[in-house]
Amino acid sequence: MTSPTRRLVGSLVLVVFLLVYVFFAVAIGDVIVATKPGWVQFVYFLVAGFLWAAPAAVLIKWMYAPVRPKG
Repeated sequence: MTSPTRRLVGSLVLVVFLLVYVFFAVAIGDVIVATKPGWVQFVYFLVAGFLWAAPAAVLIKWMYAPVRPKG
């Protein structure tokens, strides 16, 4: 896979991942965490706000990794 193709695929995967992640994080926050005390809501959304960064970092690292020549 060429470098531009890898970056295009990685960008599309990242956008789809973030949309799905945000949907579920907000849904869980609305259904489960909304009835909890304010400090629980704060901790949940703080953790959920940073949790997406680890998979995104791995994906971005893959996107910008050098392409090995075939052969």
